[in-house]
Amino acid sequence: MMEELHSLDPRRQELLEARFTGVGVSKGPLNSESSNQSLCSVGSLSDKEVETPEKKQNDQRNRKRKAEPYETSQGKGTPRGHKISDYFEFAGGSGPGTSPGRSVPPVARSSPQHSLSNPLPRRVEQPLYGLDGSATKEVSEEQSALPTLMSVMLAKPRLDTEQLAQRGAGLCFTFVSAQQNSPSSTGSGNTEHSCSSQKQISIQHRQTQSDLTIEKISALENSKNSDLEKKEGRIDDLLRANCDLRRQIDEQQKMLEKYKERLNRCVTMSKKLLIEKSKQEKMACRDKSMQDRLRLGHFTTVRHGASFTEQWTDGYAFQNLIKQQERINSQREEIERQRKMLAKRKPPAMGQAPPATNEQKQRKSKTNGAENETPCSGHQGAKLKETAALGHSLFRLTLAEYHEQEEIFKLRLGHLKKEEAEIQAELERLERVRNLHIRELKRIHNEDNSQFKDHPTLNDRYLLLHLLGRGGFSEVYKAFDLTEQRYVAVKIHQLNKNWRDEKKENYHKHACREYRIHKELDHPRIVKLYDYFSLDTDSFCTVLEYCEGNDLDFYLKQHKLMSEKEARSIIMQIVNALKYLNEIKPPIIHYDLKPGNILLVNGTACGEIKITDFGLSKIMDDDSYNSVDGMELTSQGAGTYWYLPPECFVVGKEPPKISNKVDVWSVGVIFYQCLYGRKPFGHNQSQQDILQENTILKATEVQFPPKPVVTPEAKAFIRRCLAYRKEDRIDVQQLACDPYLLPHIRKSVSTSSPAGAAIASTSGASNNSSSN
Repeated sequence: MMEELHSLDPRRQELLEARFTGVGVSKGPLNSESSNQSLCSVGSLSDKEVETPEKKQNDQRNRKRKAEPYETSQGKGTPRGHKISDYFEFAGGSGPGTSPGRSVPPVARSSPQHSLSNPLPRRVEQPLYGLDGSATKEVSEEQSALPTLMSVMLAKPRLDTEQLAQRGAGLCFTFVSAQQNSPSSTGSGNTEHSCSSQKQISIQHRQTQSDLTIEKISALENSKNSDLEKKEGRIDDLLRANCDLRRQIDEQQKMLEKYKERLNRCVTMSKKLLIEKSKQEKMACRDKSMQDRLRLGHFTTVRHGASFTEQWTDGYAFQNLIKQQERINSQREEIERQRKMLAKRKPPAMGQAPPATNEQKQRKSKTNGAENETPCSGHQGAKLKETAALGHSLFRLTLAEYHEQEEIFKLRLGHLKKEEAEIQAELERLERVRNLHIRELKRIHNEDNSQFKDHPTLNDRYLLLHLLGRGGFSEVYKAFDLTEQRYVAVKIHQLNKNWRDEKKENYHKHACREYRIHKELDHPRIVKLYDYFSLDTDSFCTVLEYCEGNDLDFYLKQHKLMSEKEARSIIMQIVNALKYLNEIKPPIIHYDLKPGNILLVNGTACGEIKITDFGLSKIMDDDSYNSVDGMELTSQGAGTYWYLPPECFVVGKEPPKISNKVDVWSVGVIFYQCLYGRKPFGHNQSQQDILQENTILKATEVQFPPKPVVTPEAKAFIRRCLAYRKEDRIDVQQLACDPYLLPHIRKSVSTSSPAGAAIASTSGASNNSSSN
């Protein structure tokens, strides 16, 4: 920048120096204006001493040094406290109010190109003072920054205040009077311009002059130092707190690692114990199965031509019961034969001779004829004598003897009947046990052939214990959740490796859809879905809530039927779950309600139930569901035909429309099966026969057998559920409010009210129809 200043025109350089140094200043009276109108000064000069800043080299222009303190005759520096205007002399004379003298030609003053158009920056460092508070006598080295600022202002005359503040920050400029021997130009022409320049300079003084004194600076420094000490103390406190927190974190981390290690040991021990227990249970099940194999029966492989089939062979328990039944049958036949002979020997009434029958007449004639003939051999004669004695013995029973024999025969027949009933009950019990045995044999066979039989841990969390059952493409294992410490049911879906990729993708999409539907459900009558994860490209798993008991289908196979109270309790819980499915948004149709998808929590009919298997569920969203017509059935042919309504079997150009009334029909079929031990439609038919013979399409009316006895209210409820036309069938909301399921409401409703009259009329009509 100094090189740029020296390269300027000498005349222009002189004008700029005169502008900032004030050449030709007279020793007249000082300016009476306030000291805050002058530029900031570094030190105070005496009236006789005037110093001019020397030209500094480029390497020294930014270096600061402290001004030497002014010393008095006693050797101590004293503050003078002069105004900044004391250091300027005026070119126009000694009169007050005149402009400071600038040895600048009028042409240069009047030219706007040689004057400063921008004011000095507002950020100006504080003036330097001596150690004793007085202004320094000598000029600081910071005056050497004046040419630098001048060169910057010449290079960029249009810089704004903020840029000048950035360029001149940290610099303290001091403007002193020019030497006394400098020429000063006076005149009327220059006086005018001096006044205008004074006005301009005074404005600049107001913008750059500081009012701070040494006391204020000291106070600020003390405040700054105290704040700094406080901040440093706060920093030290925070550092100590940080160290303490780090130490606590390290301790907690060590403790956490310790607990993790302990938890891992506990999990490992739990796995070991669970595996040992599972192995013991497997061995016990196999031992029991082997014992039951001899007692209850087993499967044998029989060859039929070129093929082999499995045939069931009963065990010794069934064989013994069959022998007992044969013995009872033979004893009954013998008793019946003896009763017939006793009836022939029945004595006549008192005072009456028994009439001779034709048989007696013939036997008598034969006897007389034999006596008239020649005597026979000894053997034939003995037979004849026995026959004659038997004929005569027919008339030897008295009336008391006859009644005695008759009572004995009745008692023997009654005993045989009782024994036969016991054998029949034992046979039914053995049949139920045999069903369990057959089921266990199949389970053991499937478990031995499974790839998950060696207690693997899936997803680093679920320890598989033993197989619960196997379906078409899935296996269900009882497992233990090592994270949540609970038993769960893990359903492993395995795809056929020979399937096309498209079929695998559709099955996987179907399972994911079931997972998304089931995951959002939260109801005490619905099995919860906990987790879902993939094993490989051909298999994935769903983790479900585990229930100890069996399903309703197995219970009905074991017990055939149940009481009406137990069946109504189950139906009430099912309807409660269906009500929840229709209250959520969007509503859901289960579509596959059947006894196999209803789990009995404790294995009995008098406990809680849970609904499972949402694989065929339908979501009634706004895009596909219409409150009037329902939604299209896109999966026609799927489901269990015995429990689907007639509208699901209608074949036409467009798919049939369904609603939640599909589940209502299923509820009616399940209730009927629980009460009567058989299905209302297509009981002994296969699904293929039902489809071919249109069994459900012909099920216009339900028939009730005479036994077991069922209340008319239950029959009316079943009829409302099994209405043939879906327009006549009640929906889930109406089903939940049915009076049969809410007996306290049914009893309290008065027949005088319209609702009570309607209910009473409905009940009366159902009673009449049932009686008819």
